[in-house]
Amino acid sequence: MNTDNNLSQPFDFSGAIPKHYDQFSGPMFFEPYAIEVSNRIDPPSVNVALELASGTGRVTRHLRDVLPSTTKLIASDISRDMLAVAKEKLKALDINWEMIDAHQLPFEDGTIDLVVCCFGYMFVSDKLQAFTEAYRVLRPGGMLLFTTWDKLEVIGASYVYRNIAKKYLKEPLPESYNLPFSMYDESSIKEMLQKVGFSKISIEKISKLSISPTAKEASEGLTQGGVIYNAIMSQNPEWIEEIKALVEKELSVKFGEAPMVAPMSAVISQAWK
Repeated sequence: MNTDNNLSQPFDFSGAIPKHYDQFSGPMFFEPYAIEVSNRIDPPSVNVALELASGTGRVTRHLRDVLPSTTKLIASDISRDMLAVAKEKLKALDINWEMIDAHQLPFEDGTIDLVVCCFGYMFVSDKLQAFTEAYRVLRPGGMLLFTTWDKLEVIGASYVYRNIAKKYLKEPLPESYNLPFSMYDESSIKEMLQKVGFSKISIEKISKLSISPTAKEASEGLTQGGVIYNAIMSQNPEWIEEIKALVEKELSVKFGEAPMVAPMSAVISQAWK
């Protein structure tokens, strides 16, 4: 499968990025919402679950924990390197791993009870098509459950990093770099979901705390596990250490040195067929 269909080149989660992403960004940004998402599932109603954009498997682990042992869990991504990390971490668990593009789900109509996608739909080029596919494969009464980030300004640690990093890059950041924080408007999300056929919809913004043992570890994760890393490395690899030091200093001042505790917010959407 062509792994470039959903993500443009700036979002090449390959090489060393997946491990840094999992080690640092995972606990700091994604774990709190992984727990939130798993708590919104009705386990007995799910015989087959599909996770899109599973990344390094942080949400996948929680899904496997809450779903019955008889439930088939299919975890997918379009990044081989991300899936490799996830498979290694969760190799003891009963999970079907697949490379799947959200635009074209390889399942028959009405065969999936639950579709989960945490922080993935922002990168999908044709969101209506992706939602149409999710609606198609869901059985009547099945649920689509997904998260997207709120505005960058309210993701405290990310906002600090982005403002520092962009000063180093020779050109203005391409518009594609704003994609992670581009899907925060609740009315727009609801409109798209209604357009593809969903009628029962619940959308809300949920604030959490982004916690890292130290500001130093947070700066490490932000700098080397994020989507701007490759752009920085392509222009001047020596900038990485400078950026990390500046980010650590500002995070310490704003959110504490140890631990670092910053605010963050995400949109959680649920839609039933």
